[in-house]
Amino acid sequence: MFKAELSDANILKSSFDAISSIVDEVQIQTDSEGMRLDALDRSHITFVHLELKASLFDEYVCDEPEKINIDTDELMKVLKRSKSDDRVIMSLDEGNFIITFEGEAKRQFKIRLIDMEYESPTPPDINQPTKFEVPFSLLKDSINDIEIFSEKILLKVDEEKFTAKAEGDFGDASVEYIHGEKIDTEASSLFSLEKIRQMLKADKFSDIATIQLGDDMPLNLNLKMVSEDGELSFLLAPRIENDD
Repeated sequence: MFKAELSDANILKSSFDAISSIVDEVQIQTDSEGMRLDALDRSHITFVHLELKASLFDEYVCDEPEKINIDTDELMKVLKRSKSDDRVIMSLDEGNFIITFEGEAKRQFKIRLIDMEYESPTPPDINQPTKFEVPFSLLKDSINDIEIFSEKILLKVDEEKFTAKAEGDFGDASVEYIHGEKIDTEASSLFSLEKIRQMLKADKFSDIATIQLGDDMPLNLNLKMVSEDGELSFLLAPRIENDD
């Protein structure tokens, strides 16, 4: 038996708004400790990890491990139907992932599980030399500022500040943030703005984003709940520009 009940549907809606933008299909794994997934997009550019611990839920029962293979677009269509004061209850029944919203009315959706051969991907072991925190809202605003002129974004950090900047045919833009961290090196990488925009759809998950950067290395973006009951993280490959 599997059943998970959550008082705030926004946690799932925010998570899968980002995840469904990155991957078409996922395998959600459940056991007594909670729910988790690891996925890699088709272009092998973005890796995503989600973990929701059993302690996050108001009620959580998982008698034996389950693998829930699901189409993320179909799941997101259902999650978008949740209202702000709805409770969400998840369960499994005969090849269906059942989502029930309880609020002013009780609404139930059955999403057919899909057949898929799946081996859970493992992220590469990368040790970026810098790690710092940025308010999520500032990071999202930076993307909106940068996209005025470019679809590429340079992320840079040094001892004092974190900088997001872009140079376009019609203008340049930059955003600087004094991070207040102890960083004794400098690092920068160029990324696809669209790929970062997909990740930042998870704006209800955490107020703080933890970033790890290295020179021409992947971006590690980690969102963790204050309670530490949930974690959503992304690893994005850098954009390599040709010299010619």
